[in-house]
Amino acid sequence: MPLTGIGTIHTSTISLPDVYCIPKLHINLASAGQICDSGCFIGLFPNSCYVQDLKSKRVIGTGRRKGRGLYVLDELHLPTHATTMPVNLSSFHLTHFSSKFYLWHSRLGHVSGSRLRFMCNTGVLGDLQSDDISDCSGCKLGKFSALPFNLSTSTSSAPFDLVHSDVWGPAPIPTKGGSRYYVSFIDDYTRHCWVYLLKRRSDFVHTYVEFQAYVKTQHSAIIKCFRADLGGEYTSGDLSGIFKADGTIHQSSCTDTPQQNGVAERKHRHIVETARSMLLSASVPSEFWGEAVLTSVYLINRIPTSHNSGISPYARLFGHTPLYSHLRVFGSTCFVLRPHAERTKLSSRVAICVFLGYGVGQKGYRCHDPVSGKLYVSRNVSFIEHVPFFSIPPTSHGMTKSDLIDIDPFDADCPSDSTSISSVPSQSSGKVP
Repeated sequence: MPLTGIGTIHTSTISLPDVYCIPKLHINLASAGQICDSGCFIGLFPNSCYVQDLKSKRVIGTGRRKGRGLYVLDELHLPTHATTMPVNLSSFHLTHFSSKFYLWHSRLGHVSGSRLRFMCNTGVLGDLQSDDISDCSGCKLGKFSALPFNLSTSTSSAPFDLVHSDVWGPAPIPTKGGSRYYVSFIDDYTRHCWVYLLKRRSDFVHTYVEFQAYVKTQHSAIIKCFRADLGGEYTSGDLSGIFKADGTIHQSSCTDTPQQNGVAERKHRHIVETARSMLLSASVPSEFWGEAVLTSVYLINRIPTSHNSGISPYARLFGHTPLYSHLRVFGSTCFVLRPHAERTKLSSRVAICVFLGYGVGQKGYRCHDPVSGKLYVSRNVSFIEHVPFFSIPPTSHGMTKSDLIDIDPFDADCPSDSTSISSVPSQSSGKVP
C-alpha cells in the first residue's frame, strides 16, 4: 500500500508522533512499542489487553483480542505528560487537520454541538460525520458560564437555628418617613419573615440588635446561624463583635453569587411583587411603598406554603392558625372615627382615609388622611373595599393630581418582611413612617 505522508496525530484523547498516512488502509494501527515509548505499559492476556500509565499507575486503555495476534483497543486516553509533544489548550482551534464537523462548527459561529448534529442528520450540510468539539477554545473563551448550583438539602430543626437576611434598596423615592431601604430577616425553619424600614444602610447594626432582642425575649431563642451576602452592612466590625458575643455563626455568600443567599433573594421578589401589585391595583402613590412592603409581609406570613407542607409561617412559628376575618383591601377607601380632641359638635365625626395596613402592637387599622397628613391607628373604621381611595375625584379629599406620582419604587431589587401583631383597642394618630 502506498504511503502518502508522515506526521503527528492529535485528538481529544491521544497525541502520537511519526504516524503513517496510508489512504487505502481502512483501520487505525498503533505499534506496542510506540505506545510504550510514550510512558505506558501494555499488558497482554489471551483474550484482552490493557494500557497503564507508568507515572500515575492508572489504567488508561482497555481492549480485546481479535483473530490470531491482533488486539483492538476499545478506548485509549493517553495523559498529557505521556505524549512526546505537550498539548497546549490554547491550540485547540481550526487547522488544516481539523475535521469537517469542526470546520462547519466554526463556519456557523461556533454553533452548539447538538444543533450542528441536528443539521447533519437533516442532510443540509451534505455528508458530514459527527465529531467531538468539546475542547473548542473559542467556545471555552466566549461561552463559559457559571456552574449550576446543586439543590440545597440543608434543613433546620428548630426556629432561629438559621436566619437569612438581605437589604433591599435604595428606592428611587423615599417613604414619607424618609426610608429608602428595608432589611428582611427570614427564619429558615418556619419561613416567617420580619421587615424593618431603614433610612440608611448604616442603620442595619442597630436594627439587628433590635431584632436579636426580640428573638431572645419573645421566643426565648438565640440565633445560631446568620446567613447573608457580602454587603458592607454585614461585614462591619461592630456586627462581627455581636455575633461573637452570642456565639452566632456568620455565613456569607461568595462574591457575585446571590444564589447562595437564595432564600432571602426569593423572599425579596415575593414581597416586591406583592407590594407592587397592591400599589398599582389601587393607584396608590409610590411614596407609600414602605406601607405596602410591611403589609405584604404581614399577609405573606399568613399564607400557607409548600415549604411547610401547607401550613402558614405564622402558624408554624406561633402554633395556631392566624385570623383572617379582619383583613381588608389595601388602598381602599375607609372612614375613621376622629378622636374626641379633633372634633366638635358641628364638625364631621369621621375622616375619609386610605387604608395602608395593620397596626404593629395595636389592634387597629393604619389609615392615612391626605388632607391633614395624619396617620390613624384605629379599630373604629368602616370600609368601602371596592372603591380605591385614589380613584375618588381629588376635590373629595383634598389631594391634587400632581400628588399621584407614577414612579415604580421597586425598580432595583426586591423587599423583605416585618411581623405585625394581628387584630384591631385604642386609637392613636401620628405620621406615616
